[in-house]
Amino acid sequence: MSVTLPPALPDAALGPAFSPLYQQIKALMTKSLQHAEWRPGEAIPSEMELAARFKVSQGTVRKAIDELAAENLLVRRQGKGTFVATHAEEHVQFRFLRLMPDTGEAGGMTRRLIDCKRQRAPAEIARALQLRVSDPVIRVRRVLSFRETPVVLDDIWLPSALFKGLTAERLAAHRGPMYGLFESEFGVRMIRAEEKIRAVAADAPSAAVLALKVDAPLLSVERLSMTYGDKPVELRRGLYSTTSHYYRNDLS
Repeated sequence: MSVTLPPALPDAALGPAFSPLYQQIKALMTKSLQHAEWRPGEAIPSEMELAARFKVSQGTVRKAIDELAAENLLVRRQGKGTFVATHAEEHVQFRFLRLMPDTGEAGGMTRRLIDCKRQRAPAEIARALQLRVSDPVIRVRRVLSFRETPVVLDDIWLPSALFKGLTAERLAAHRGPMYGLFESEFGVRMIRAEEKIRAVAADAPSAAVLALKVDAPLLSVERLSMTYGDKPVELRRGLYSTTSHYYRNDLS
């Protein structure tokens, strides 16, 4: 497969002149990630090689890599180099899931698929995903459980054009994180998300799935996930049971 590489620094359209040099290098490296020059799990060139390519100092490249690593786009491995992060990495598998157990370690969630089907996008879903109402979408419903107790009911909407071939059988057969499947099989990487959270009461259908009483308190979490260029590629609406869990976020 041929890949169009971003140009070296002097010829690149780098935006405002006041943009710090390391931010310009970060933007060029992000384009390389977006264009699949460096694929998930692969090593990127060394700092020395990148410095020569972009005609800047290694320190400038290092600062750009530091920011990309902080954003979970790259991961440093001691003695091995810097690699493109994947959703298979243990420390990023659940980085968008902020539900923590009252006791014990986070993670260890099991999932049960309820449904996966294609349909026309409802108007509000189409707006969120920047689609036309007539465009097809894939709707996935699943339950996440912790220690065999259901804690999350997910309603997931995906643009059908980006996920051709995604079926219930394919989802059920995949053993890793869902975002890992999207990344490895469909070339769609979630790199950023925005959330809206509100308190709601469980209706009869959701209460039945989550083994709760009707009107039990739930957290409604609507997450819009984006890939490179802030393109929305997933709308996820989750109902979270906080009977033995709490929602945690790190603020800085």
